[in-house]
Amino acid sequence: CCVPPHLNSLSFDCLTDAGAGEIFKDIPHINLAAGLDLFQGDILLPKNQRNALRNETYRWKFPIPYILGDDLDLNAKGVILQAFEMFRLKSCVDFKPYEGERTYIFFSKQDGCWSMVGDLQTGQNLSIGSGCDYRAIVEHEILHALGFYHEQSRMDRDDYVNIWWDEIIAGKEHNFVKYDDSYITDLNTPYDYESLMHYEPLSFNKNESVPTITAKIPAFDDIIGQRLDLSAIDLERLNRMYNCTSTHTFLDQCSFEFENICGMIQGTNHDQDWVHQQGNVTGQEDHTLSGRCRDAGYFMFFSTSSGQADEVAILESRILYPKRTQQCLQFFYRTTGSPSDKLIIWLKEDDGTGNIRKMRKIQTFQADSDSSWKIAHVTLNAQKKFRYLFQGLKGSPSSSSGGIAIDDVTLTETPCPTAVWVIRNFSKILENSSISVVESPRFYSPEGYGFGISVLPNYQNSSYARVAFHLCSGENDAVLEWPALNRQATLTVLDQDPDVLRRMSSSKSFTTSKEHVNSDNGTIIWDKPSVAGRFDESCNCYRSVAWGWNNFISHSQMRRRSFLKNDDLIIFAEFNDIIHLNNTEVPVEPVQSALTEGLVLERQKRAAQDMEPVQDQLPHLPDPCDPNPCQNDGVCVNVKGKASCRCPSGQAFFFIGERCQSRQVHGSTLGMVIGGIAGTIVLSIILISMMAR
Repeated sequence: CCVPPHLNSLSFDCLTDAGAGEIFKDIPHINLAAGLDLFQGDILLPKNQRNALRNETYRWKFPIPYILGDDLDLNAKGVILQAFEMFRLKSCVDFKPYEGERTYIFFSKQDGCWSMVGDLQTGQNLSIGSGCDYRAIVEHEILHALGFYHEQSRMDRDDYVNIWWDEIIAGKEHNFVKYDDSYITDLNTPYDYESLMHYEPLSFNKNESVPTITAKIPAFDDIIGQRLDLSAIDLERLNRMYNCTSTHTFLDQCSFEFENICGMIQGTNHDQDWVHQQGNVTGQEDHTLSGRCRDAGYFMFFSTSSGQADEVAILESRILYPKRTQQCLQFFYRTTGSPSDKLIIWLKEDDGTGNIRKMRKIQTFQADSDSSWKIAHVTLNAQKKFRYLFQGLKGSPSSSSGGIAIDDVTLTETPCPTAVWVIRNFSKILENSSISVVESPRFYSPEGYGFGISVLPNYQNSSYARVAFHLCSGENDAVLEWPALNRQATLTVLDQDPDVLRRMSSSKSFTTSKEHVNSDNGTIIWDKPSVAGRFDESCNCYRSVAWGWNNFISHSQMRRRSFLKNDDLIIFAEFNDIIHLNNTEVPVEPVQSALTEGLVLERQKRAAQDMEPVQDQLPHLPDPCDPNPCQNDGVCVNVKGKASCRCPSGQAFFFIGERCQSRQVHGSTLGMVIGGIAGTIVLSIILISMMAR
């Protein structure tokens, strides 16, 4: 929806704030508050595990079985499933519900956010504790489970970052140890400031505003520790480690930068062709590069300024093979011709004989007077091999001075977003201090709930934008369930990178609860908006109190990546019932493994001067058999963390006692001796008797 946003200068207190929203905290801060002292801050390390990144025996076989423990927050369960979908989209990693397999990941709510590293081959825990239920944090912990350590642990890290040892909390220096190539491998990739596995500057710091880690190139100080999404190099390493050659839900994309136009073809039954055009004219820039690069930036264009009305041009995709039954086609389009021009999306499917000829019209976009690039989403439901088609239809050539353009096409086997809000000229909004809040038009969820989004561009004059969710009164309120509890609201600020695999959008979720109350009157803020909200003339509706995040996205992130392409900020929103995730835990039979004995919960404390990248500094539990407590040549065996002596044994005798001081005859030997003596006596009696006769 590109409806102009509602701008106002209402005070912040008028629009929120039932619970003051949430301040996003990173993993080290969460785990410190939980009293944890784990390996590298968030890794639970089994004894004797040394090189999960290099040792292929720790690699998972896909799909990975998982269990969502019922102690998890409902919101955390939904976020974990979101993270699974991101791995399916961008890699060959896949997950499946546990069905009795020997190896699996058990997601549970324990203290803090942590994971084990690699597949321990007998089942393992991954904690998504309080404050950890963010998609980026879940992805970070899953990457540990897949076999990855932190970026700043690399052997060559001192070439790229500075560690300020004097600013680290006493006893936490071990979190900044680096390791040699026998322990960590970079898979032949460069140091990645943007890695999801990198510490942020204020990790384990003594002083609130003094960093413990900074980049040697200062421009990256605002980048290290990002918690948006997997970086391009994160994905490269993941795909190299697991030899990924394809993903599960990605089907097609094209930015039209090359002459082969991604294998698309011109239709045969048409009047004209789509033209592969360069956006080198002011006002006719492409969407991919927005005219920033000379001799680059192409899109497909159908001129409607000449010829006859109702003439068409058809552009067909290559043949595609779906794995799921639902696909989402996202693209950007622009109309500069007659308001009667049309862009029509078609689906051409297998007719059951192997021929792709069965046509189905999906959606029509009517031209208008807005010549800006617009984002579009079209849901396809292809179940057999298919092509998707763009049909341009001329309206009135006499009133046209342009035509129809399309660019940055993406096709994935994921649901299309429920709500799409485009805020135009967002840079100017950031610069205008009189605009304290921007509110979206009303959208409707699949269940029929009305809702909206609010953005505070300069939250409390900080360098962050607050993004929040609220309910709106609507036409379905009389038949809906109130209060609207156990619904998960997910807000995503879109990174408009043309490559969907490299997008690093900012996404956060919460689940409505009866604990979310209005601080002014104590009412649940998810009650009917006409009861719990305020009236807003801009939508002719009631808006509830907004609930969201005060530091949803920083201004520097918006400007650095493609969040503000063409100065448009694009926000996706979802509001879905997830009550079905309440009971997800299934029983599992425990399997004992040597790999899981002696799990390390605490790191050995080290002085800063001992921070050498050597392997023998890895944490472990004390060995009860070192030194050997057994005397008289006894052999010590570690039994559940305690020493047990095994005394030496000969063929006729064995030793017992703590010092192996008493000698006893083997039962078998003693039996043989007694049997032999008895046999000799009997034989002698028989011989004497015979001689007497």
